[in-house]
Amino acid sequence: MFFITVGLVAGQMIEAAGWTKKLAVVAAPLFRFGNLGERCSAAFTTAFFSGVAANAMLVEFYNEGKISRKQLFLSNFVNQAPAFFLHLPTTFFIVIPLTRWAGALYFLLTFAAMVFRTALFLIYGHFQKDMPTTTARNRVFQKNPISDMRKTGVWTSLKKKLPGRITGIAIYVLPIYVTVYVINALGWFEITRKWLAEYVTGVFIPMESLSFVILSFAAEFTSGFAAAGALMDAGALTVKQTVLALLIGNIVAFPVRAVRHQLPRYMGIFAPKTGIQLLLMGQGFRVLSLVLAGIVYYFI
Repeated sequence: MFFITVGLVAGQMIEAAGWTKKLAVVAAPLFRFGNLGERCSAAFTTAFFSGVAANAMLVEFYNEGKISRKQLFLSNFVNQAPAFFLHLPTTFFIVIPLTRWAGALYFLLTFAAMVFRTALFLIYGHFQKDMPTTTARNRVFQKNPISDMRKTGVWTSLKKKLPGRITGIAIYVLPIYVTVYVINALGWFEITRKWLAEYVTGVFIPMESLSFVILSFAAEFTSGFAAAGALMDAGALTVKQTVLALLIGNIVAFPVRAVRHQLPRYMGIFAPKTGIQLLLMGQGFRVLSLVLAGIVYYFI
């Protein structure tokens, strides 16, 4: 709740201070091509620093009629690109020492998958003629560049909007998070991990990688990468098998990670129905792109 609140404050301040146009300049050409407009472009730039703040901006834009529902969804999907780079420094310098060339190939494949699906989202938006870059209310807003928030001041705007937003988020985040915590404490996630690991290992990858796949289901992947590196050093896995094991572990871990870490946040920031739709669709596209990248790499 603390970090969500920080993200909401950042998003409100960016809009209230009139920084939207400045932030939008960074990715403006791509977002004009994708019919997503300057506000979605500003959220994209913000996502390089905070995914929560970016999502909070998108929700505010949508609630105020400044972007359409289709723009909301596409922008959230496209924001997986900055999220990739946001987490890259944390994982890169852990993964590479443990898995070396296999880890580098893994990052290359995940990067290629991210670029591929982002390009598809923008191309899809480009051909959506029913998705104007401005709604009726947004056109009025653009004619008068000084928003109501800037007229009343940043602090006044925060006092007016923030308490209601935080309360609305807490109503969903707290019970969902507690439920997920209880399910985890009962060991249901561990059972799911092991069941998925045994099934996927037996079908797709060598039995020698079983320990790695199970470990890779952990909340953080450090132990999984360490196991993969050890198996590769011991000769139990080739570089290619290690890369495929890393990809498969990433893909199969999705349901557990999504429910544990992303579901409460998405349902809180967005409406529950919209949050679930965004999470399932966004991560579904992510998994499909990783599967495609893995298939291409396997046959190469």
